[in-house]
Amino acid sequence: MHENKIGTHIVSSAYEVHTQLGPGLLESTYQKCLLYELKKRGLSLLSEVQLPIKYKETEIDCAYRLDLIVENKVIIEIKSVEGLLNIHTAQLITYLKLTDCKLGYLLNFNSARLKYGIKRIVNNLK
Repeated sequence: MHENKIGTHIVSSAYEVHTQLGPGLLESTYQKCLLYELKKRGLSLLSEVQLPIKYKETEIDCAYRLDLIVENKVIIEIKSVEGLLNIHTAQLITYLKLTDCKLGYLLNFNSARLKYGIKRIVNNLK
């Protein structure tokens, strides 16, 4: 499945979760509910994936954790914050580069309207 099709499933699933729960809950709650919705759609998922980094000739376990990886192609970073910051975008861009994934989504469920809490980040997607 192409990344853009996966993205369509991610966004519609996120809207379903936000419609059911609204803003104001913990990130972990939204993550588990989004995981449920995406699994219902038949997508393969990895949750809380550890991401080591390579520095020169060594691998360093920095305990970075990716919230969700969908179909081994798209990274989802879930937030429940007052507003997305540049550091959140930088974090996802770094994750995309370290994994060679081409598409990522920042989802801030603490938005009155979810459409203002979705940020799509592309890394060499064709």
